[in-house]
This record gives sequence, structure tokens and C-alpha cells, in this order.
Amino acid sequence: MPLGAACIASAIKSSPQTTGHFAVELRDFSLEDAALCRLTDDAEKAAYIARALLGVSADVERKTVQQDCAPVAVCFSVYVWNHVLLETVAHEVKKLLPDVVCIAGGPEVTANPAVFTQFDYTIAGQGEGAVPALLAELFLQDNAKNYKPIAGVYAVSTKQGAGRALPCLPNELSSPYLDGTLDVSKYGGALWELARGCPFKCSYCYESKGEQKIAYFPMERLEKEIELFAAKKILQVFVLDPTYNANKQRAVQMLRTIAKKAPGMFFYFEARAEFIDRELARAFATIPCALQIGLQSADPAVLKNVHRTLDKKIFVRNIGYLNEAGVTFGFDLIYGLPGDTYAGFCKSIDFALSLYPNNLELFCLSVLPGTTLHDDAAGFGMEWEQMPPYHVLKTPQFSERDLSKAEKLARAVNLFYNDGRAVPWFNTMLFPLHKKPSAFFEEFAQEIVKSAVPAANDNDTMQLEFVRAQYKARHLDKLLPACEDFILMNNAVSRCTATGKETHLTLRFHPDDIMSEYATDLPFFVQHCGRQKCRVRVFSGKNGTDWRTE
Repeated sequence: MPLGAACIASAIKSSPQTTGHFAVELRDFSLEDAALCRLTDDAEKAAYIARALLGVSADVERKTVQQDCAPVAVCFSVYVWNHVLLETVAHEVKKLLPDVVCIAGGPEVTANPAVFTQFDYTIAGQGEGAVPALLAELFLQDNAKNYKPIAGVYAVSTKQGAGRALPCLPNELSSPYLDGTLDVSKYGGALWELARGCPFKCSYCYESKGEQKIAYFPMERLEKEIELFAAKKILQVFVLDPTYNANKQRAVQMLRTIAKKAPGMFFYFEARAEFIDRELARAFATIPCALQIGLQSADPAVLKNVHRTLDKKIFVRNIGYLNEAGVTFGFDLIYGLPGDTYAGFCKSIDFALSLYPNNLELFCLSVLPGTTLHDDAAGFGMEWEQMPPYHVLKTPQFSERDLSKAEKLARAVNLFYNDGRAVPWFNTMLFPLHKKPSAFFEEFAQEIVKSAVPAANDNDTMQLEFVRAQYKARHLDKLLPACEDFILMNNAVSRCTATGKETHLTLRFHPDDIMSEYATDLPFFVQHCGRQKCRVRVFSGKNGTDWRTE
């Protein structure tokens, strides 16, 4: 969903400077589109997108394009993942229609607006005010040669421009949802801005050089948008606020509004653990939702290097409130942070998984232009890619070899724990092995290389085979039948909850026993719970996922 571009389109429609003067059309492309999937060469993809933007087919000659095409300007929203491709698209557009004005904005442009060569103008900062002002100057003035400089707008040909665009107040911005620029039913979900800005200064983030304050969108607008989402019957909403719970009172108020106006719709939030208390955890539990929490590292000294803090006692306590309330949550960790080591990264994984996250997302550090870390990186002795995605290549403490090991470890965690939906049983399974999670996943990463485990595309089989080998190597055969039942039963429940898929199982223990609190201690369970071979059906019932013996 191209929300950033849609906000600019909506602003052009509503701005007093441009309203009624331009026919505005939003065009979105995805590399997953069928037509683009058939193209393997980036140049071919760029040419296809350029022609689609201008509404011409591949067999139309350039001369005809120049005569018949209407666009006077094309605005591009540039991010890390499309930076290189969109510069090539702009070049192709100019080949077809030399007089068209190409304008670029977005995070990549804001970071360094002067480095782009294929656009006519680049805009640093929020573009809702700057783009309409630029279009008015270029096309609606009596003499366009008397162009007046606009804050944040850079003219590529003259290399003139300075500063960032003046941000509009949220109550001055039109909603691309409410004015029809974006049709959420097309996407099946929505990206939703409740606020802009962040009170923190994490140095690896674009917000590190922003204003250390938050500007909130009016509640009246947000209520109308959530009513629209409900009317369109979309399934999920991703809330884009960097710290949803920076203001607890407003966070709770919005959760109550969601519960009232969109019951059953699933929401994703980014939250800070230090601001979670029992009341907020219970409020999250009133709606279908998941929280993603940026832990990044479990080492306070490492976090200090990127302008973050961590009090482990507070973190553990507050995550406990989420577990107590039954709220789904996951953690983010970054490898390659300045001052961190591979061993330290492994300790962060161990700490994170001890708190039962629903998922653990592991990322290689990107040294993004326009961030404080980009300014500081050389001082830390870091080397990184100079083009997207700007991944760190090595640090004095994290060698290239260690980064490669961390990448393999991240893949193993994602395959076994995240894709394998292992959270309900992972720590129970791990305890008898007397292994740390990171050591377990290091061995699984080696198994992936040896036996091409992912090719099976069967999470149950993949997990069972590896766990069997682990238990047999430790002579834990007596515990293995119960462990296998735990994996099969919990995976079936998780799969049904996530997808509605029904499963039929043959178990050696009764499913009610497997899903009881006694199952958290595997040796105790095997010692005190009798076997009862049975066939079990796991299905979606009236009150959610259910099971029944056959």
C-alpha cells in the first residue's frame, strides 16, 4: 500500500495552491505483480513501469508518446528497497517524455537529496506542503522562469536547495482514505498513521534527526477512518506510529475506540516495553492485536552506543504483564550494532526467547544515510555498504565471518521458531536438553546447510526430525513421545488459529493433558501423566480453535 505517495496525492487535491488545477492519479507497483514477476532484468522492469506510468504499450514509438501523453509531472516515493529501481524508472520516463517533470521524496531522498541525478527536483522532509507549492511554482505562475525557492526543495540541474520542507500540522492534512485517494478494499488491509514523530533518538533510525516530539492526528479524523475500515470489512491494520504507547492515556482511548468501532479487525502495533503497565496490557487484550517491541539488544552498554536504554528488570516485569493478559507480542533484535559481538548477539537471543515472544525478528544493521549512526559510524570503526540496503560489513568487534554466522542464525530462528510457530512449546522442549536457545539454533543452522531442511516445506516434519535427533543424542528417549505430541498438538492449534486449517492427529497422550499447565514441565508430565492413544481432530469452532477426540 503506497500510503506515503497517497498522502502527497491527497495534498495536491486539497491544497489551496493546486486544488482544481491538476488531475491527480495514484499509480502503485509491486515486484510481486504478475507482469513484473515475468521480467528478470531490472532494466526491463524499469522500462515496464515507465510505460505503465505514461499509459503506453511497448510497441508505441517515442514520437507518439510525446504527442499524446498528458502527464506534466510524476512524483516518486523513494525508500531503501526501491531507490535504485526508481532512479532508472525516472530515466526511462524522461526518454519517453522529455518534458515531464520528475519529483522525488521519501526517506531516502530526505537523507541526502543532492545525490540523486535522474529526477528534476527532490524534496527533503514531509512533502504535503512542499509538493503543491512546487507544482504551483512550475505550472501555475505566469512566468515559470521566476522560480522562487521553497524550503526543502532541491533543483537537481542547478544543485540549489537547502533545509527540510516545513511540516504541516496533522489537523491541516487531508486523509487519503476519506477523500477516496486510497481504496483499502483493494489491499485487504491498511497502513494507519495515528501520529507523526518520535520522542526517542535511536541513532540507527530516520527519526534520530527529527524533532523529539509527537504530532497527533485529530481523533475525529481517526474515528472516521476506523469506521471506513470497518465498513470496507478489511482484515488487518498496521499502525505506523514508531511508539504507539508513548502517550498511555491516548493509547488506551484509541484501543477502546477500536474495540467499539472495529471488533474483530486485527491490529499490529509497535510499542516500547518500558511504557507498558498492567492497565495498558489489559487494554491491548480487549482487541485482536499483536505488538512488536524493539529490544534490539539485551546489552545496555551496546544500546548506549545507539542512544537507547534498557533496564532488564523493568523490561521483564512489563513483558510479564503482556503474558499475564494473553497479548501476542514479538521482539526485534539487530546484529552488527557498534560495540556488539557475536557472543553478545547470542546472549540477546537467549534473553529474548526466555520471555516467550510470539516471534523473534533478527535484522542485520543498516547504516542508513540521514541518521545519526551514519554520522557516527566511522568513529566506531564500522564499514558498510554504500548503496541500499546499507548493511554493515564489519566492525572491530563483529567480523565479516561473525556477521555471516549471525545471518545463518537469524535464518534458523525464522524457519524453526517463527515460521514453525514454536512459541507454545519451545522452552518446554528445550529445558531437558540443558541448552541455551542460541546454541540450539546454531546446530539447527548447521543442519539446514547439511540436509536442505527447508525444501520439505513441512514445519512439523522439519521440527520433529531435528528434535528427535537432539533428544536421542542426549539419551532422552523416554521424554520423546510426549515432546512429539506437544509439538504436533500445539502446531495444529496454532495453524488452525492462524489459517482456520483443520488437522487430524494420532497422539499418545490425551489432548486435554497436553494443553494443560502440567505440560510446561516435560519430565513431570511424563512421570505423572498416563498414556492414552487417541485420534484427535483440531478445528475452528464457534468460540475459536477447538479439539475433539475421535
